[in-house]
Amino acid sequence: MDFLGCLGKVLQDAGSTLMTVTTSNPFTGESIREWEQLNFKALTEAAAGSQAAFVNWRGVPLTDRVERVRTALGYFETNREAIAADITMQMGRPLTQARGEIDGLLERFNYLCDIAPEVLAADAISDKKNFHREILHEPHGVVLIIAAWNYPLLIAASGVAAALLAGNTVLLKHSTRTLSIGEHFEKAFGACAEELLQHVVMDHANTARLIEEGDINHVMFTGSVGGGEKIYASTAKRHFDCNLELGGKDGAYVAADADVAQSAAMLVDGAMFNAGQCCCGIERVYVHAAVYDEFLAACQPLVEGYTLGDPLDAATTQGPLAAASSAQMMEMHIAEAMAAGGEMLAGGKARQIGKGMFFEPTLLTVNRNDLAIMQEENFGPLLPVMKVADDAEAIANINDSEFGLTAVICTSDRARADAFAKAVEAGTIFMNRCDYLDPALPWTGLKASGKGSSLSCYGLLAMTRPKAIHFRTQF
Repeated sequence: MDFLGCLGKVLQDAGSTLMTVTTSNPFTGESIREWEQLNFKALTEAAAGSQAAFVNWRGVPLTDRVERVRTALGYFETNREAIAADITMQMGRPLTQARGEIDGLLERFNYLCDIAPEVLAADAISDKKNFHREILHEPHGVVLIIAAWNYPLLIAASGVAAALLAGNTVLLKHSTRTLSIGEHFEKAFGACAEELLQHVVMDHANTARLIEEGDINHVMFTGSVGGGEKIYASTAKRHFDCNLELGGKDGAYVAADADVAQSAAMLVDGAMFNAGQCCCGIERVYVHAAVYDEFLAACQPLVEGYTLGDPLDAATTQGPLAAASSAQMMEMHIAEAMAAGGEMLAGGKARQIGKGMFFEPTLLTVNRNDLAIMQEENFGPLLPVMKVADDAEAIANINDSEFGLTAVICTSDRARADAFAKAVEAGTIFMNRCDYLDPALPWTGLKASGKGSSLSCYGLLAMTRPKAIHFRTQF
């Protein structure tokens, strides 16, 4: 660290407000807002405030917690347009698509509110003479939620909803690209109770220090594998657990009996939506030889049909990359695939429009599963397609990955889908669907895709710890 960096750290630790971060528009390049990063003293105070609020919040009857959380959701309804505009301006998704994220947030919250009274009720154990036994689901305390930028509402919502309903309080650290979304959560839930949810702006060093030294009881992190490993190491020092959602390299198999046109439309959208910046977006497709040519022919006009441009323009269907640097990785992956005998059918290039960095929706063939484009998460609008001879080869290739978030089979045969689901190593298996989180189902990653669950009854229980009640009522 240079002298100015060291000085900045000293001043920050001493309570100075010199440390700031700026959010900017990926299409125009313009700065949107400067945010003050909290120093460790301020973060310690925020955690203390959350602990004090927790003492009161955990004592609120569950039915009242549910009602107060539902009431807070009115903020997102009232401020739909402003929130959608913030998503678009900070991470580049077309405004017409950003509006849908509010609907997704409400769906997740309302489902968890619906099931919370039953899921979080004490588990009664069958009668045993002279004994009372039950299992309570106790909240952790203060939950630190670290949310990613690519779906800034939805990613934060899954943790916030479960944490608050279970009786925890929340410190929300949002990505520095989408800080306004963290502020929206604070405005929504700040009305429920004092310091029920606080939006905290902090750097990586103070995040680790807060977990290791501060009054934090649980962490939920969504981000890179490297980031998750550091979070896990920090929580281990305090002997408490964390939920990690670390991304994927989601594979799809188009079987010989698939509806090819419908499968092509679904998988192209699954690869291209949000400019491919989705942990559960389709990043590799294996197609049975019998329908391979037909599938490619169906995909090509769809991939070529996207309109790149200003994300505020209603005609735009793909916005800029949130991080311009990711274009270089995609170009490297494509170059390797082409050198190994792949064929480019559509797109394949980075393109600058205005001040924004775009990547053309890309369709290409590949002939080896060990290529980077089939193994490394690229977070871009790429659809690499590989021919396979049968189900077994497709399953082997899908499992040949360090990730295990989701996998897809396109087929008209339920028995084939059942066999695929049993054999594939992933947290979610789709049949004739992709890139969707159902609030009733747990969102779980295997291998480098993470640990723990969000959503469903398991997401609620992840925000609690079991406490056994073992009373002898008579000697």
